[in-house]
Amino acid sequence: MKILIDTNVLLDVLFRREKFFDHSRSVLLLCEIGLVEAVVSAMSVPNIIYIMRKELAREEIEKVLLTIGAIAAVEPLTFEDLRAAALGDFADFEDGVQHACALRCKVDCIVTRNVKDFAPGSIPAISPQDFLEKFFR
Repeated sequence: MKILIDTNVLLDVLFRREKFFDHSRSVLLLCEIGLVEAVVSAMSVPNIIYIMRKELAREEIEKVLLTIGAIAAVEPLTFEDLRAAALGDFADFEDGVQHACALRCKVDCIVTRNVKDFAPGSIPAISPQDFLEKFFR
């Protein structure tokens, strides 16, 4: 199984967001040990760094980048990804970019906490909790 991990799932783990941490962390662990193949859109990385740089030192940010790279393939964005997002039906451009990247990478689903935001897409979106319950219980 191949998944695209949305930015919010990574941030839930990095910031140890109490309500979401356990499920998101479990998904990332499945990726880390190779039971699930994961990709992260290149768009997620600068967003994460922008948010984290306010709270972390440069060395800690480097560790975060290395950890993301160990868990998932960071997929570059193409002009076609950006075009599809701009011309698509997504209310949020970033969600459209994530979906376009997921389509190009031929993932089975997008793991996100914002499932409803991906409703216009053709790839199923699933929460970390539902992903674990559906595929790993």
